[in-house]
Amino acid sequence: MAGKIIINIERCKGCGLCVVVCPKRIIVISEKSNRTGYFPVEVDNSGCTGCAACGMVCPDAAIKVYRDDNTGDESCNKSGPSLIKEKV
Repeated sequence: MAGKIIINIERCKGCGLCVVVCPKRIIVISEKSNRTGYFPVEVDNSGCTGCAACGMVCPDAAIKVYRDDNTGDESCNKSGPSLIKEKV
């Protein structure tokens, strides 16, 4: 499955929880601050599997994950709470 992550950079405080749980390591903290002075995350969507672990751990609801289940890509077999528990 392929995915796409949309970050609301004005809501993101750059806590880094999504960076830690991403199994593909496609999320990084930006070097540019947002209007409130926080450094939000940036994402390289080309590697996103749509597992949604990042969206589930975001305390500020700044991440939306969209998934295309019709691609046949099984590169992210673990997702959701089981992946988060493994990473934490």
